[in-house]
Amino acid sequence: MDPVVVAIAFGAIFVVELPDKTFVAALVLATRYRPWAVWVGVGLAFLVQTVIACTVGGLVTLLPHTVVEVVAAVIFLVGAVLLLREAPKADVEEAQAEEEYAAKASSPKAGLAAVGASFLVLFAAEWGDLSQLLTISLVGRYHDAVSVFVGAWAALLAVSGLAVVAGRFLLRYLKLSTIHYVGSAVCFVLAVVTGVQIIAG
Repeated sequence: MDPVVVAIAFGAIFVVELPDKTFVAALVLATRYRPWAVWVGVGLAFLVQTVIACTVGGLVTLLPHTVVEVVAAVIFLVGAVLLLREAPKADVEEAQAEEEYAAKASSPKAGLAAVGASFLVLFAAEWGDLSQLLTISLVGRYHDAVSVFVGAWAALLAVSGLAVVAGRFLLRYLKLSTIHYVGSAVCFVLAVVTGVQIIAG
């Protein structure tokens, strides 16, 4: 396991996932169910999805190296553009997402029922989102599924943990639009670095 790849995966996924609906969903679920149950359920959903993304990324590495590098650079660039485009309306969409997830978690649950409900809400909501695409491209880029898995899952656990423990406090001082801009910048840097290595190599 490469600690540098773990750190890159953690940083990239963390800044992309922090302004995502995942944060809002975990925050809302934690107001309905016990926070520990929400975190466990959400963490299990992320575990399954990260394993699948890293497996797909591993299959991608079977393609010619240059193709993998180009695809990774394109995904990073698309991620940067999407985050930049969504930034101005992020704060309004956050309020809408809160209402949506509040409706899904309307009935009180405890224990395993709360874990299961949290798992299902996040598992259904997160397919094909930017963090999964970035995880796939990071595995393709670094050819290290284990390190990317550790970094990506740790980032997802950290984001959902922050949402459960201090979501309201963070949203009071951090605008989701600002986090979108930061995430866009990180994706753009990754795209540029990958592009330079393609040209150099």
